[in-house]
Amino acid sequence: MNTEAPERKPSGFKLFQGLLPIQKAAAFRDALAGFTLAAMNVPQALGYTKIAGTPVISGLYTLLLPLLAFAAFGSSRYLVVAADSATAAILATGLAGLAAVDSEHYLALASLVALLTAGFLLLARLFKLGFLSDFLSRTVLVGFLTGVGFQVSIAVLDEMLRVPVSSHQPLGQLLTVIRELPQAHLPTLAVAISVIAIVQAFRHFAPRLPGALIAVVAAISASAACDFAGHGIDVIGPVSGGLPRLALPPIDMSIITRLLPIAGACFIMIVSQSAVTARAYATRHHQALDGNRDLLGLAAANAAAACSGTFVVNGSPTQTAMVETSGGSSQLAHLSTALVVMLVVLFLTGPLQYLPISALGAIVFTIAIRMVDLKGLDDLRQKSRHEWLLALVTAGAVVVLGVEHGILLAIALSLLDHVRRGYRPHTAIMLRDTADNWRMEPVMPGKHSEPGLVVFWFGADLYYASAGHFCEQVLALVHDSPQPVRWLVVDAGAITGVDYSAGAALKDLHENLRKHAASLAFAHVNADLKANLDRLGLTELIGENRLFDKLRDCVAAYQAQ
Repeated sequence: MNTEAPERKPSGFKLFQGLLPIQKAAAFRDALAGFTLAAMNVPQALGYTKIAGTPVISGLYTLLLPLLAFAAFGSSRYLVVAADSATAAILATGLAGLAAVDSEHYLALASLVALLTAGFLLLARLFKLGFLSDFLSRTVLVGFLTGVGFQVSIAVLDEMLRVPVSSHQPLGQLLTVIRELPQAHLPTLAVAISVIAIVQAFRHFAPRLPGALIAVVAAISASAACDFAGHGIDVIGPVSGGLPRLALPPIDMSIITRLLPIAGACFIMIVSQSAVTARAYATRHHQALDGNRDLLGLAAANAAAACSGTFVVNGSPTQTAMVETSGGSSQLAHLSTALVVMLVVLFLTGPLQYLPISALGAIVFTIAIRMVDLKGLDDLRQKSRHEWLLALVTAGAVVVLGVEHGILLAIALSLLDHVRRGYRPHTAIMLRDTADNWRMEPVMPGKHSEPGLVVFWFGADLYYASAGHFCEQVLALVHDSPQPVRWLVVDAGAITGVDYSAGAALKDLHENLRKHAASLAFAHVNADLKANLDRLGLTELIGENRLFDKLRDCVAAYQAQ
């Protein structure tokens, strides 16, 4: 059964494709799901500002215009586009040293990165580059997000312990925290541990309730009642409320060249993570998927973030799961989330001044720990040790080198792994049990399907890098066989094309086999492969009567000869 989400056919430009048509039966459920998402997401959004290094109110702003922009221009009915820990970590790593954290200049740079990222996403939409997400494999994505989880959790330890840390490198931060551990402020640590305990307890015993929000409200209430600030526990302090002011971030051409790599790294993470998440939920609910339209929605969301004084937004797997778990089934849920957050920024920012910084750090810590995908790593270890090692290398690179370099390494490793699979694909000898029943055996000279007939299966296209391996194995099957080989048949069921270099190699192979009185033939030749063979002059060289649609016909022709 086909489980892929169907591609949406172009039908003109329409707004709110992820919301319309509104179904009355689902509208109330979507609205309630939006309220639930807001309750769970407000404390997370505050936590993401600690990762990104921006003012607290900017986290709430990611849940306003960016949500509305994606709902208007995107196509996914489920994808939640807001602040995300991975892109927040990339932003913080890239902006380190360019401006003071939490300053007005720092926020301006963060908004400019969001604008540049929107430009990259818009270009990707114009050139229909939605396929780029396929070049970040799930294996390295598991490793990357695990590394980000460790990196972020290390970064907030100083806030949870109230110890001084000056290093910007995760390993340096961890070593400093360990060295300063005897100087930890115990009341600050007690607040952090209490928040973590509350969040984990609700996650385990009542996962549908907003445990993080309850923990934040409890911390604010206790701080106001017991004067945490007076007891040496650092608090956020006054938070400016109100709706965001709409304006383009200051565009400084001298700094843009330094921000482009940060925006590029955010772009890659957004495209890969958002596409995987949107595809998964569209497939699960049998809904149409338009990846290029979602690129436009993501571009609009980041442009809205840039113009409303906040930072890069991304399609979030965890927040999308929150909406689905709460019963939401369209972007209407996200619009109701934006409505709730708007009420918060207008009327409820006053109490945030009492929020302990260690409580916010603890919220971030719980978010980061959830990113460490131990289950996914263990599954990789059991099923593919090579891919498990690949994921571990990626995770280690993020922790040691930083998020920005980690994602570049993740892409490089994904591409190298793809090249490795194509360069040395699976090969086999085909042996026949009955007339129509064939089995694959390891490649070994001397294994014949019929006396003098060897059927060789090659599991990838023939191109300049794989042609040498192909020819080596074919020649070994002929040269090292104890019995003479008259026909060497290539089962081309997995071969869809041959490039120019591989075509030249096949011509040399054909001549070499002729010197050993062996003929080269192909079975399971599809239309694309046949066109390639014609174009390269191989059909004429090998002979039309040596190219077969079915392996059975090939064997019959050999027996007849």
